[in-house]
Amino acid sequence: MTVRISPSMLSADLGRLRAEVEAAVAGGADWLHVDVMDGHFVPNLTFGAPLIRALRRLGDYPIDVHLMVERPEHYIDEYAAAGANVFTFHPEATVHVQRHLAAVRERGMLAGLALNPGTPLSLIEEVVDDLDLVLVMSVNPGYGGQSYLPAATAKIARVRALLDRTASRAVLEVDGGITTATIGAAHRAGADAFVAGTAVFGTADPAGAVRDLRAACTARA
Repeated sequence: MTVRISPSMLSADLGRLRAEVEAAVAGGADWLHVDVMDGHFVPNLTFGAPLIRALRRLGDYPIDVHLMVERPEHYIDEYAAAGANVFTFHPEATVHVQRHLAAVRERGMLAGLALNPGTPLSLIEEVVDDLDLVLVMSVNPGYGGQSYLPAATAKIARVRALLDRTASRAVLEVDGGITTATIGAAHRAGADAFVAGTAVFGTADPAGAVRDLRAACTARA
């Protein structure tokens, strides 16, 4: 199983954006994760297209965007133009989910849906064939630095079973409280992509932190 590490720019020092990105990439980061929050769907206000454009100017790194916003369809064109590669949103934040997934793909991005801790799998079952990625939130979204919710491990396993049962090749990503102590259980449950913020940028050695996270995926429990 391919492992992708996606450091979250939410925890990066934006005053040192180039250095932070280069350190993460030097450690083998596969994607750069951008959390977009609107202060309505979640209780915080963060980034938008300007950060995506800034990251794109730094290099041809895959940019993994997670929209925690109401009416995410309003941002599809803008974020595609800014250079996003992955566009993930929450099914309960909009209507006509399948239509929006198709629009994301038509603009050349991977289409993903995110599941909050209290969001049932039933909200993705009918559109699983339209998904390139499923993001399991292992915290309640809105703020970085939270602790991994243990119940997320079983949910990851249920999503993996759904993807396997439907022969889906969608990436199964996990976000929230990912550290070297929690990534192994999430990986064994079936996740193959991991968002990590403070575990990477909250250290003195982001490159080493990315390498340690990858190694911890295969370490014995």
